Amino acid sequence: MTDKVAKLVIGDQTYEFPVLAGSVGPEVIDIRSLYAKTGLFTYDPGFTSTAACDSAITYIDGDKGELLYRGYPIDQLAAKSNYLEVCYLLLYGELPSKAQMEEFDELVTRHTMVHEQMHYFFRGFRRDAHPMAVMTGVVGAMAAFYHDSTDINDPRQLRSLRSA
Repeated sequence: MTDKVAKLVIGDQTYEFPVLAGSVGPEVIDIRSLYAKTGLFTYDPGFTSTAACDSAITYIDGDKGELLYRGYPIDQLAAKSNYLEVCYLLLYGELPSKAQMEEFDELVTRHTMVHEQMHYFFRGFRRDAHPMAVMTGVVGAMAAFYHDSTDINDPRQLRSLRSA
């Protein structure tokens, strides 16, 4: 948090909002309390001046054509890393060493078994079904098969790959 503030004057009233430093990119004005303080909303239909979230994983600047994952440009990751290396990066915040990658690959491989009845979901879709519709349906159904590992309040389940 910074001591910088932005002042908004509406009529004879002045409202202050904290200015936060971005991990990458410009500073932002924290307007979460705007409605509570002023009774007003902002209008930015194209999200051209709005940060929609705070992320330690992804940074996007569409005007510059910039997309970073954990500080690495996406084109660099696409050219020099494989899928599991990027997964490791997203989960752990850094690219893996050779030993870490071997261990991670083994852990992921051990967790790739699909319940036999999941095949019925795939068979239930038309051959020409849109892949996103199929993925949405099947991922939603996974909770019925793996209900013993869907407790988001259980640190062991959240870190299942780390603790396996």
